Amino acid sequence: MNDNDKIKIIATNRKANFQYSIFQRFEAGISLTGTEVKSLRSSKVNFQDSYVKYIKDGLWLINLHISEYKHGTALNHEPLRKRRLLLHKREIKRIKSQLEEKGLTMIPMKIYLKGSLIKIELGLAKGKKLFDKRETIIKRETERKLKKL
Repeated sequence: MNDNDKIKIIATNRKANFQYSIFQRFEAGISLTGTEVKSLRSSKVNFQDSYVKYIKDGLWLINLHISEYKHGTALNHEPLRKRRLLLHKREIKRIKSQLEEKGLTMIPMKIYLKGSLIKIELGLAKGKKLFDKRETIIKRETERKLKKL
């Protein structure tokens, strides 16, 4: 395995599969500042209420909370700032057309190190209704019972 292929997961959005039905996944880079990278390497990130939005000519990650770096100076980053996602233009166009469909959204699934680069896995998703969430819980419980037997 090559050094660039080694993947170290920094954080995962555990609620994503419960609250959303994921249709497609994408890998993207993120434009970060130095203190954001240091905070991410120490897993100081929160996915709550974060999503992806198309603005002007690119995709932006909104509401991803990356805590301030504790050894940072006055030049520390803002925890909830918008972050540009790095994708090819054809991928951006395809995602933009899919996001314009009613009811679809894009959410971050996990952040990981791929070699020395920080990448994010995005999921094209549709929100689950309450009864869908109940079905998920029932399926999970029946699978656990079957494993015990």
